[in-house]
Amino acid sequence: MTMNSRFAQTATLSLLTACLLAGAPVTAAHAQTAAAEAQNSASSIAPIQGLYDALKSAQTSGKTAQQRATMIAPAVDRAFDLEAILRRSVGVRYNSLSPDDRTRLLGSFRQFTIARYASSFKPGSNAVFTIKPQTRTNPTGGQIVDTTIGGGADSGTPIDYIMTNGASGWRITDILLDAHISQVAAQRADFGGALSKGGASGLADLLDRKTTQFLHD
Repeated sequence: MTMNSRFAQTATLSLLTACLLAGAPVTAAHAQTAAAEAQNSASSIAPIQGLYDALKSAQTSGKTAQQRATMIAPAVDRAFDLEAILRRSVGVRYNSLSPDDRTRLLGSFRQFTIARYASSFKPGSNAVFTIKPQTRTNPTGGQIVDTTIGGGADSGTPIDYIMTNGASGWRITDILLDAHISQVAAQRADFGGALSKGGASGLADLLDRKTTQFLHD
C-alpha cells in the first residue's frame, strides 16, 4: 500500500469517526425534544379526557339536568380557564369592570358553561367522544387538541380545544367548532349587546336566565 493510500484511508476513518461522534448529541437532542413533545401532548390532553369522562357519565346516569350539572362541574373547573375565556369574550371592556362586577360575571359564566353541558349531554344522547393522541402547536401559543363529538370518529363534529399552560397547568382558553369557529369570538358578539344595554349586571342577568333555561328538564 502506498503512502498516499494509507493517508487517504486514515483520513476517511477519521472523518467517519468525527461524523459519528458529532451525530450522537444531535440524536440525544432529538430524543429529548420528542419526549418533551409527548409529555406536552399528554398533559394538554388530560383535562379534555377528564371533561369527556364526566360528560359520558352524565349522559349515562344523570337523570335530571341539576344532577348532570353537579357531575360535570368539577371537570369544567379543572379543564377550563374560565376567567381567561370570559376576559377575551368581553373584550377591552373587561379592564374597566369593578372587582365585584368581575366576580359576579365569572360566577354566572361558570354556571352558564356547566348548565349548557348538562343540557346538551343527557340520557339518550349516546354521544361518542374521540380524542386524537397527537396535539398540534397553536400559531399564537399553546397546543391544539383535536377531538370529535357525535356518532363516532368518522361521523362526529370536529371540536378542537386551544390549550394554554399556566400556573394551574394546561387549561382550555378557546373552543373551535368545526375546527375553525371560535367560541370566544362568537361569545364576544353575543355578550357585546348585553354589555352595551345593561353593563356587567345586564350580561350576568342574561347568563343567569340562560342557565335557568338549560337546567329546566
